[in-house]
Amino acid sequence: MAGVNKAILIGNLGADPEMRYTTSGLAVATIRLATTERFKGEDKTEWHRVVVFGKLAEICGQYLSKGKHVYIEGRIQYRTWDDKDGNTRYSTEIIANEMRMLGSPPRDGGSGQQRKSERPAQSSGPNGDPGPGSPPPMDDNDIPF
Repeated sequence: MAGVNKAILIGNLGADPEMRYTTSGLAVATIRLATTERFKGEDKTEWHRVVVFGKLAEICGQYLSKGKHVYIEGRIQYRTWDDKDGNTRYSTEIIANEMRMLGSPPRDGGSGQQRKSERPAQSSGPNGDPGPGSPPPMDDNDIPF
């Protein structure tokens, strides 16, 4: 029986993405992402280490910056290693396979509607039609709230 390893996060970047390249030239972006939940009037923030590879990493490096609101989808990965002093270290990271830039969350308790320029970009085919697997374009009248 196959298993499922999937993580979905929506949060804000705590710093600009850290970019590096492997010896073979593959782009790697590391993102620090904060997710905040409110429970009984108190905010609880969790920090996540997100690693992105390839073309998506290059996009992250080019368009993301500290404070940006993003949607990340990927899988959870645990790693262990020994540091230079012989201590065993542990790391939990999200290996992202999808990223969407979101509009900024409302700061004044506003309606939460995004301006047209802040909506996530839709992927499109060569003639401007939505690509395969893309949802059809939506109009503001299609939103149920």
